[in-house]
Amino acid sequence: MARPSGRLSSIDLVPDLAQDDIVWAIGELNQRQRTQADILFELNDRLGTKGVEPISSSAFNRKALKLRAAQIRLAEARHIFTGIADQFTPEKVDENSIVLGEFIKMLVFELAQADAQSTKGAMELARAFHDTIKGQAMSSARRSKLDEDYKQKTAGALAAVAKKAGLSKERVAELRDEFLNLAEKRS
Repeated sequence: MARPSGRLSSIDLVPDLAQDDIVWAIGELNQRQRTQADILFELNDRLGTKGVEPISSSAFNRKALKLRAAQIRLAEARHIFTGIADQFTPEKVDENSIVLGEFIKMLVFELAQADAQSTKGAMELARAFHDTIKGQAMSSARRSKLDEDYKQKTAGALAAVAKKAGLSKERVAELRDEFLNLAEKRS
């Protein structure tokens, strides 16, 4: 990955024949069982056997810091999702679409505030925001259709039962109100 100044670090300049060693070092950093200095020493030893220039400690430290920051963000996201995962049931899908949409909108806002965005970055954030709003509208339309289908099925089932049971029109109207009001309370 290129540094903000546009200069490549010594890790960026490692030739393809030694990329597996970089992957190994990243794996070792991710395990968090050895010191960064030990990993760098062994990495440079591996690179030396392939005739590749050693990685500077500053470049390796920057890479380690970026990896750790990414690990923290992923762990936080995992904890957030774990906390809300039980809410993602079929009955709560529309409700969760709204919550998730609001979370994504907040994330887009924070990303926009965090640093100056390029034109492309701003466009991608705007597209993410637009798609989130569009998804929420689709979820709402889906919910309305499900409610209408429920009302029609309930009315049909009630009419069939009323006919077999010989219920009065008044009793059928009472049951219809009872069932349909329950459906609205569930929503």
